[in-house]
Amino acid sequence: MEKVTKDTIKHVAALAQLEFNEEELEKFTPQMGKILEMAEELQAVDTTGVEETVQVVDRDTVFREDEPEHWQTRDEMMKNVPEKSNGFVKVPVIINKDDNQ
Repeated sequence: MEKVTKDTIKHVAALAQLEFNEEELEKFTPQMGKILEMAEELQAVDTTGVEETVQVVDRDTVFREDEPEHWQTRDEMMKNVPEKSNGFVKVPVIINKDDNQ
């Protein structure tokens, strides 16, 4: 496994729109390394013969039956959109390509 560096933490933080000061980077960098080491240990565990569990509660589904309902048309939906352009919903940029990440 590659060593976790401050640059790795900065990159992941930028993707999550987080900012860390130098003190936080000093604290979180070794912690992230330990977390990844633990994840690698779990991946190494032999699970041969261990039955997968999908539902641990032995009962029928508690969800309601599907019921058809009226859906909004595109025009009806667009009436409530705060910002739009050329018939599309405008959303804020969450990853800036110019961030050198």
